[in-house]
Amino acid sequence: MTEHPSAGRPFPPELFARVDESPDALFYGEPRFALHIDDATIAALTQLYREELPPGCRVLDLMSSWVSHLPNDVRYARVAGLGMNADELAANPRLDERRVQDLNREPALPWPDASFDAVLCAVSVQYLVRPVEVFAEVARVLREGGKLLVATSHRLFPTKAIAAWRSLPADDRLRLVGAYLGQAGGFTGARVVDRSPAGADPLWVVVAERAAR
Repeated sequence: MTEHPSAGRPFPPELFARVDESPDALFYGEPRFALHIDDATIAALTQLYREELPPGCRVLDLMSSWVSHLPNDVRYARVAGLGMNADELAANPRLDERRVQDLNREPALPWPDASFDAVLCAVSVQYLVRPVEVFAEVARVLREGGKLLVATSHRLFPTKAIAAWRSLPADDRLRLVGAYLGQAGGFTGARVVDRSPAGADPLWVVVAERAAR
């Protein structure tokens, strides 16, 4: 995966500017029981999870909501969800553990080192204003060899997405995610998986592994 030109250098703060800089808790205070990618794209993401996540693994669904897109017929040892709205998390039947937390205010994750075999971030990375700190925490809570899957598409809440995401084309957005991981440290083998269904919302997933500690 080709890195973004900013890899290894501090990101300019203006990249993370948003149209709506009010507290995120206000924006996400009311539950939104909506799907942010269409049915065919959801099915493609679920299939990728089936391929990448073995049964019995420990999963963290980061920036979670009322659905996690995990395959219904696969059992995992544990699925923890961290999101912004308690009602949405409560409605998610795949979660064994729920945590309401604003990562833009507090990027530290409330789990010990090496707590998970996989961390998922589905169509939400565009809202992070402290992504390097968040992904450094993801590296901490992943076991060696554990996987991070950052799924992206083209829909967003325009007032809450960062300026870089609003202005960059798809390829550069993916390079930007790679740059986040490079600055966070602890990841290896980053690759992009394109599972975009014909005639549906696109689906690009950055997959990386937790490097040896």
